[in-house]
Amino acid sequence: MLDKFLSVPSDDDGKKKKEGSAARLKEMIAVLRKRDVVRGLTPGKLRLILEDLGPTFVKLGQVMSMRPDFLPPEYCEELMKLQSDAKPLPFPVILKTIEKEYNQRWTKVFRSIDEHASGSASIAQVHRAVLVSGEEVVIKVQRPGVYEVMSQDIVLLKRAASLVKVVSRSQDVVDFNMVLDEMWSITKQELDFLMEADHIEEFEHLNQDIDYVTCPNIYRNLSTPHLLVMEYIDGIPIDHIDELEKAGYDVTALGRKLGENYVKQIIEDGYFHADPHPGNIWIRNGKIVWLDLGMVGRLSSRDRMAIRKAIFALANHDTFEMKAAVLSLGVVHGRINHAALYQDVDALMAQYSSLDFSSLQMGTLSHQIMNVLRVHHIACPQGLSMFARGVMTIEGVMRLCCPKVSFVEIFAKSMSVDFKKNFSWKDEVNKAKREGYLMMRKSVKLPEQISDVMKMLMSGQTKVNLDVTGSEEPLKRMDRMINKVVIAVLCAALLLGSSTICTTNMTPKIMEIPLLGFLGYSIAFVLSIRLIWEIHKGV
Repeated sequence: MLDKFLSVPSDDDGKKKKEGSAARLKEMIAVLRKRDVVRGLTPGKLRLILEDLGPTFVKLGQVMSMRPDFLPPEYCEELMKLQSDAKPLPFPVILKTIEKEYNQRWTKVFRSIDEHASGSASIAQVHRAVLVSGEEVVIKVQRPGVYEVMSQDIVLLKRAASLVKVVSRSQDVVDFNMVLDEMWSITKQELDFLMEADHIEEFEHLNQDIDYVTCPNIYRNLSTPHLLVMEYIDGIPIDHIDELEKAGYDVTALGRKLGENYVKQIIEDGYFHADPHPGNIWIRNGKIVWLDLGMVGRLSSRDRMAIRKAIFALANHDTFEMKAAVLSLGVVHGRINHAALYQDVDALMAQYSSLDFSSLQMGTLSHQIMNVLRVHHIACPQGLSMFARGVMTIEGVMRLCCPKVSFVEIFAKSMSVDFKKNFSWKDEVNKAKREGYLMMRKSVKLPEQISDVMKMLMSGQTKVNLDVTGSEEPLKRMDRMINKVVIAVLCAALLLGSSTICTTNMTPKIMEIPLLGFLGYSIAFVLSIRLIWEIHKGV
């Protein structure tokens, strides 16, 4: 989808897009000047710049706040404050958009539409309405042109990505293209309202057996990619504690149910609400109603198993198992310094050695694990970053509603129940028999293997491979030094060969110099400049 925006159109359309891109670029530069970015970038200044630049950059900041494997914690915390609230569009524009989607007068579908927006964000705004049949609904209307604006911004960001470096304190450079691709992937979910309808229906199906959980019904026949018609929810937001208590609700019990359901979404379904802030969680008739499922996260069975392993390792203070869980959670690219990784994981575990398990904040732990991934250049899958953001948000909601209930305790209890549910004494006994038999066979062969090793050692046939930790950097320096020597020798050979060719009458010629000699001089000149630059920069 993104590729089509990276191609350059022709004729008048192309000219208009170029003019639009140039105007947008000037607007971006003006914002950067206003915020005095040349004097340095702080977390607060970055947040203000993104808010000034508009919806694309607000969304980019929100995605980056979910990636502590890319940015230092202080930047992630600041970017989580980004708000996507926007000034509501004039009501006639909303009516025009609705009529354009239905290709008929809005009065043919709706008896009335509330002029005042119930909510207005950077991508869409919501209005209450009544269908001609008398049913109360809400209409989610996409802002006209927002798709084109955001795609144009992404084109500019893609073109500038090679010049943009977001550097953490450890001097690790972020793959900005990866962040942009992830942002576009998430944004496409939110821009296609039919995809949101699919999310709601899948969520409803997965939670159909939970009697205290629901979500709005979708009017499929009235929904389009830019218009979503849903059941009107007349409830109370979960953070309106006083209203809930007046209505007779046990807020602590609601908070516990909320935690249990979110854990189910993660552990059992691998399909969870990725933005569970209080505005998206309402209470109606004793049920938790999940709203705005435009952005959902998915966890593979491998990811869920790694999360289980990490929690058990933390509970048992098992550094080795936690290291294995960290490697399972990420995608390894290149060589891993296992000794350094073990030390970092051990330092992380030491922070929780004397901590009461019930007071553990799982969102913070997730971000710390992702920071370890970042330091060791281990890629973090999108589902895990959404998981970290979602857990941190839901923990904040539960601290507000039921501070005495621990989310991580609910999480650990759920895994324990899952373990007991899948536990079988018969399977465990059979497994022990198999492992005992294999161990016995290996033990019988052990004296023979030791004898063979001793014979090879005495005859000089044994080879030992050593992996010296910390040797990578000296080897890289030596490799760079050898490359410089090779370039220097190549330059000398080119100069000598070209000078020899110039003593002949070889044709064709350029400026009275044989073409082959001219090419040799040119290549030698370029290589010399490169060599001098690398020596100057100490590369």
